[in-house]
Amino acid sequence: MDWSNELIDSLTWLAISFPLCLVGLAAVLAGLARYTAWGRQVRRLAWPYFRPGRSWVPLAWLALIVLFTLLSVRMNVLFSYWYNGFYSAMQALDATAFWFMLGVFGVLATLHVLRALLAFYLRQAFMIRWRVWLTEALMARWLDKQAYYRTHHVAHAIDNPDQRVQQDVDSFVTSSLTLSMGLLDAVVSLFSFTLILWTLSGALAVFGVEVPRAMVFLVYIYVIVATVFAVRIGRPLVGLSFLNERFNASFRYALIRLREYGESIAFFRGEAVERKTLAGRFADVIANSWAIVFRSLKFQGFNLTVSQIAVVFPFIVQAPRLLSKEITLGDVIQTAQAFGQVEEALSFLRTSYDEFASYRAVLDRLTGFLDAVEEAGQLPVLAPTPTQGRLSLQGLSVRKPTGEALISDLDLQLQAGDALLIRGPSGIGKTTLLRALAGLWPYVEGSVGRPVEGAALFLPQKPYLPLGSLRTALYYPEPPAEDGRAEGVLRLCQLANLIGRLDEQADWGRILSLGEQQRLAIARALLVQPEIVFLDEASSAMDEGLEHAMYGLLRDSLPNTIIVSVGHRSSLGAFHTRTLELLGEGRWRLMPG
Repeated sequence: MDWSNELIDSLTWLAISFPLCLVGLAAVLAGLARYTAWGRQVRRLAWPYFRPGRSWVPLAWLALIVLFTLLSVRMNVLFSYWYNGFYSAMQALDATAFWFMLGVFGVLATLHVLRALLAFYLRQAFMIRWRVWLTEALMARWLDKQAYYRTHHVAHAIDNPDQRVQQDVDSFVTSSLTLSMGLLDAVVSLFSFTLILWTLSGALAVFGVEVPRAMVFLVYIYVIVATVFAVRIGRPLVGLSFLNERFNASFRYALIRLREYGESIAFFRGEAVERKTLAGRFADVIANSWAIVFRSLKFQGFNLTVSQIAVVFPFIVQAPRLLSKEITLGDVIQTAQAFGQVEEALSFLRTSYDEFASYRAVLDRLTGFLDAVEEAGQLPVLAPTPTQGRLSLQGLSVRKPTGEALISDLDLQLQAGDALLIRGPSGIGKTTLLRALAGLWPYVEGSVGRPVEGAALFLPQKPYLPLGSLRTALYYPEPPAEDGRAEGVLRLCQLANLIGRLDEQADWGRILSLGEQQRLAIARALLVQPEIVFLDEASSAMDEGLEHAMYGLLRDSLPNTIIVSVGHRSSLGAFHTRTLELLGEGRWRLMPG
């Protein structure tokens, strides 16, 4: 064989096949994106990254990966010719040809190693870049317009969004590249090695009829029939893969809740109940895992059987021609390799069906995430009208998701320095009213005028303390400052013992008691000095004396700030100029003091 001519042929083949593959791949993906449901899912997730209007870099990077995939196929073709020459030299006992073929192997092996390493880097770098972009894009959508909160109100709420952003994005990126390049490799290998097999294949008598080039027809029939059976066997893996993700996520979420509410569970001695809950969710995981195992045994057992038969099949067919000296041993070896490559290429969908099943489950989860975010964005939002030092409610009506009225036609005006106490039985809608004033509750009508952005501060019953230093928690969500004010407000809020720990990194939500956390929230209000502050039972964990001191501190330190409080204690009335009592069924009563 003339290896210089083969090198020229290889370069010519790459020059022709590379643009054809790019065009063909684009056409196939466009067709899938238009005419198949899962193709539209892929387009929805991938197109924003590959859109040329954003950047040409991802497409250029992908083109390089395609080029190296074609190089891999061509290297396999060259190795098949090398096997032919090498084994033919051994059969002929030709020492010169034998050593020459070993030298050729050294060159091919070196090129193969370099190609493999470069291809690995290109793929890994591409996947990392894509994963970073997609994760940041999904996080941005998740945080935009408070979708992370508002998705609780959509018709089809999603489970475990954290897993979808973290694990499913990684799986989507990896599987998208692996399966697409695997399919490209299979198609190009099928074409290349079918030509080789065609030249090496001879006639074969089948039921008395001589079939020319029989090897080619037999491998196609063999694999197509096997693929049909494999798809039928493996189809249940799609649903099982989706359930596997959901059950594992639910089990992990239950473990996180056990850690998060560990103290409450310990006080209740609730270990038996928690163990039962965890065992039930874990049982779902294991039952589904066994279902996957048994289905995979059938699927992989069938595939392995088909693959093992394919190993000896070309030797059986070509043996008579070898024994009659029509072909050489090298021809037989190259036939076996070409047959194996064609069989493997045709079997790509069959052998990768379980990966496609997992991929489809990931697509469903990520597009479900996007659906929920988009649905949350379509929920009605009562955006407050910005005012300065004034709270104005006109015809405000708040409803439950079922349409039942909580508050009807509320009119209220508060000026700088006023304070309003909201009272009523538990479950009457006090906290929901604050959500409506914050623009979080979608089932509301009317108008709200109030200070917005940094001029308004909401203090819930259980304050949120981010991970990091105590100083960061105190200034949240603004960046911490080193101006000495933090130390002063901690003293005012009777938290002087924490001054020395202001820059200590810890999970302060677990270290501080609820009463200390609520005083830290009051300290945050003193630092921010908002025009209006909403307190949703923000002093419920304090004793009456401490609560009295904290409200007195707020009134003295922030005399022009509007205070809106939700609380049950009658002692709070002394710090408020007006009281709004919710009576149920939409009724309310506004009273002085």
